[in-house]
Amino acid sequence: MTRFTLDRIARPSGALAMVAMDQRESLRTMFDSVGAGRPPDRILIDFKRSVADVLGPLASGFLLDREYGFDEIRARLAPTAGLILAADALTQDAGAPVEETGLDPVVLEPGFDLRGVVALKLLIIWRRDTRRDERVELAGHFVAAAAERGLLSVLEPIVRATRDEADAGAWDREEAILECAEELSPVGQSLYKVQVPLAGFGTPAEQRHASVLLGRAITGPWVVLSQGVEQRNFRAAVEAACQGGASGFLAGRALWSDIVGERDVPAALRKTAVPRLEELIAVVDRYARPWNES
Repeated sequence: MTRFTLDRIARPSGALAMVAMDQRESLRTMFDSVGAGRPPDRILIDFKRSVADVLGPLASGFLLDREYGFDEIRARLAPTAGLILAADALTQDAGAPVEETGLDPVVLEPGFDLRGVVALKLLIIWRRDTRRDERVELAGHFVAAAAERGLLSVLEPIVRATRDEADAGAWDREEAILECAEELSPVGQSLYKVQVPLAGFGTPAEQRHASVLLGRAITGPWVVLSQGVEQRNFRAAVEAACQGGASGFLAGRALWSDIVGERDVPAALRKTAVPRLEELIAVVDRYARPWNES
């Protein structure tokens, strides 16, 4: 039986303003892409720790992975930031995107230390292929596993084209996001984390309309992520999504991606990422649908 409600990762307004810092090989690749090389684990951990130290006190929730500094970071995370733990095992080559995911058997071990954790998160790569039923089953298993541990469940599907769709030019991202939501969100997750409609492009009216359609397709409360959205467009995209029924955001790259590789990460975060997060918080407090009204 789940012992928490989304209040544990929400603001007093009922909106959710959460920071994602569960990137693994993707974060290493980000360092490489700015000319810093592929850093050792300690560099990744130090970056994650700095993000948690600086942005954690503002966030209503904070997402971590278990591989890079989990015990060290959770011990210092602001108590007001509900701790979310990634429970996904990723299939990912160095320098490449995640191709497939499954449940992390380590996180689900009976003896794994979940002290302080209020929610688990599962990333699912969704395609129109022969594995669709398997992904629905995986999502359902994840939701049940989180509930058995008394934890909230955050389901994060990312849609991708099959090779045939890409080769034929038949891929429609927006249709896929809606179809995926209709297929996966009825499994009963506590929170659905979804890609921004129109990737943050289009007029405000177009983005609001796309968000309304998405909200109709999703069962339960939902938030947007920042993957695939240009940093300069994310604030407006969050506003449009909230006007369309979203309860907020769970974002990483939109907040801190341009700070990767900086010499003084805490100073850069305070100068650049803190104002971004504060602005986003003001947006969701004003426009988001409180989670308990979804």
